[in-house]
Amino acid sequence: MRYSHRTAIQQRPLNTVVRRLSAARNQVPLRPMTHSADTATDTPFPCARFIKEIGRGPNGARALTADDTRALYTAMLDGRVAELELGAVLLAYRVKGETADELAAMLAGAHASFEPIRLPHGAFRPVSIPSYNGARKQPNLVPLLALLLAREGVPVLVHGVTEDPGRVTSAEIFTHLQIAHVRSHADIEDGLAEHRLAFASIDVLAPKLARLLALRRRMGVRNSTHTLVKILQPFAPAGLRLVNYTHPPYRDSLTQLFNTHPDAAAGGALLARGTEGEAVADTRRQVQVDWLHDGVCETRVPHERSSPDAPEVDLPEARDALTTAAWIGAVLRGEAPVPSAIERQVELIVDVAKIPV
Repeated sequence: MRYSHRTAIQQRPLNTVVRRLSAARNQVPLRPMTHSADTATDTPFPCARFIKEIGRGPNGARALTADDTRALYTAMLDGRVAELELGAVLLAYRVKGETADELAAMLAGAHASFEPIRLPHGAFRPVSIPSYNGARKQPNLVPLLALLLAREGVPVLVHGVTEDPGRVTSAEIFTHLQIAHVRSHADIEDGLAEHRLAFASIDVLAPKLARLLALRRRMGVRNSTHTLVKILQPFAPAGLRLVNYTHPPYRDSLTQLFNTHPDAAAGGALLARGTEGEAVADTRRQVQVDWLHDGVCETRVPHERSSPDAPEVDLPEARDALTTAAWIGAVLRGEAPVPSAIERQVELIVDVAKIPV
């Protein structure tokens, strides 16, 4: 997707990018995949003609066709792209941004790379909450949202990273809440069936995506996979996804994606501006929430301006995982109030996820 502003990488001269890629060859191999026994999936995938199109900078780059995009991203997932070319592709898309058509093709490849989670029919469609950013300035309340939904009978899968230096992850908070991280797809299905809640690291849910996602620490910047995991459809039949964006241009791009690509939109999505990149309601203000389904964008909650006269919201005294977990426990026991923005978010999700009788 294309930003309206340029990132730091976009402002760097080309020779700086080349030096980064050249230096990478002397480090740990960039290739994220192990070898497969399937000869077809071991065949090297040349990328020069693709890089020639997407690597011309933010103004000169051209989008790939849907077929070429899916073939390229599938090869990246399968470990068939040489390390230098893989780095070039990742940085090219970082500068160019993905079009809605390219993102839909990548998402199709991503979905084909892992087995979906299957649940028996129930009163609610399962809900997927991606958690890949963590919290730096505010408490991470994704676990509270998930637990409140589970208490209402909604099966909730939270998937994400287990750690992120400088940030407090949902995984760390779940650990302090004594909610174990699942270790297999079978564990996910059992946890959702028995407790209506499961936390799965991306390594467990979709290992091929996890390996591309992990290249952020190696390269210093995020890549297209970070966007994909946040719009991933982990269920079959399709469940409801909470999708968030951090910059306004993403709202238009994601709306276009879900409105023009039925396969990508299966199950629908609730789209809202995130709280530090997490799909939980911001306790300081009410943001607009759109329900994207069946080719339409329906605004379910309008944006509301924050008021200086609004009562102060009761939140954890600190943002660390232990303090946040203790406060969440107090909320669940009724010893502290549920923030009104999150209470409203729970009501909306319950309404949208409920299967008509």
